[in-house]
Amino acid sequence: MQRSIFITGCSTGIGYTAAHQLQQHGFQVIASCRQIKDVERLQKEGLTCLHLDYADPKSISAAVQQLLLLTDGKLYGLFNNGAYGQAGALEDLPREALKEQFESNFFGWHQLITEILPIMRKQGEGRIIQNSSVLGIVAMKYRGAYNASKFAIEGWTDTLRLELSDTDIKISLIEPGPIETNFRYNALKSFKKWVSIDNSPHKEKYLAQQKRLENKTSGSAFVLPPESIIPPLLHALNSSRPKARYRVTFPTHLFAILKRLLPTKYLDKILNKSD
Repeated sequence: MQRSIFITGCSTGIGYTAAHQLQQHGFQVIASCRQIKDVERLQKEGLTCLHLDYADPKSISAAVQQLLLLTDGKLYGLFNNGAYGQAGALEDLPREALKEQFESNFFGWHQLITEILPIMRKQGEGRIIQNSSVLGIVAMKYRGAYNASKFAIEGWTDTLRLELSDTDIKISLIEPGPIETNFRYNALKSFKKWVSIDNSPHKEKYLAQQKRLENKTSGSAFVLPPESIIPPLLHALNSSRPKARYRVTFPTHLFAILKRLLPTKYLDKILNKSD
């Protein structure tokens, strides 16, 4: 019997790659995008794609109802992936900027899972995979809003795993480091929306950061393509004993180890070298 999976944030990058790859692996893939033009583009590519905007509760509920129709009331897997990164020093970000970050990166994820869990409970099984980040393990400067949203997802997911431990609904986190996607482009848009560079004590750092975000590629020696997510994603979906965490890229493995071993002041010295 073909297993169905819902993947969010599929316009580009990790979600786009996962949708196409899992379809090739025999899954019934239902993708979603925030913008209608991207929904239509993926449909032309042969994917079943729905509109879902994490910041819009009604669009989440509507997508779930469409899922029920498309999968005959069943859904084996959910890959929560859609997110963006709000750049900027915390002292320069208004409350509204953090609200927007959490609507897309946390509250929307919460609503989607709570509406999908009854489907999985009824069928007696399911897999929920949350795409976190190395920034859900350690914090880095000028990424405070995104750090906070990913730290929240880590704690939320750990709690859900405990609460569902007596069921056959398995919960996993994928923790990527630098992946070559359009993440910087979206971060630059939100940065320009909320941060006033000229009035900030961080102006010089911002100018350097803005130049970095404008680059088409990351320039990181450790960057991996979106395809690097596929092996852990498949393991989380197919294994009888999926891992609680899948760490992808060298920086994620390194910082997970350093956080356990180093005193905070020494870890801070290393993290302070990152802009």
